[in-house]
Amino acid sequence: QVQLVDAGGGAVQPGGSLRLSCATSGRTFSLNYMGWFRQAPGKGREFVAAIRWSANQIYYADSVKGRFTISGDNDKTTVYLQMNSLKSEDTAAYYCAGIGRYSYVRAYWVPENYDYWGQGTQVTVSS
Repeated sequence: QVQLVDAGGGAVQPGGSLRLSCATSGRTFSLNYMGWFRQAPGKGREFVAAIRWSANQIYYADSVKGRFTISGDNDKTTVYLQMNSLKSEDTAAYYCAGIGRYSYVRAYWVPENYDYWGQGTQVTVSS
């Protein structure tokens, strides 16, 4: 089983930027998908973005298209989320997640389909 470590959260003003990172550790260093979810108080986990390593495909929630960019390293063990033009509604705990390399799940937007999770990193956007 792999470990995911996410980091990079903080407090910013509206319109500001942050870059989150998620790195794997342990014996397994390649996953089928890696992605980001977020959860605000009193709400469920919301899909933000994901990357499918084998096909080099990326996916975004409509709410972040044009503002957020997901990318990964060539070794397929690290993923980043560049967040620009942040809004107050982006305030949430952000979680890195991964789907195992031998899983053929296609619904990458469903949190229950993910096998591994980071501890979460808080993003707060306010004046």
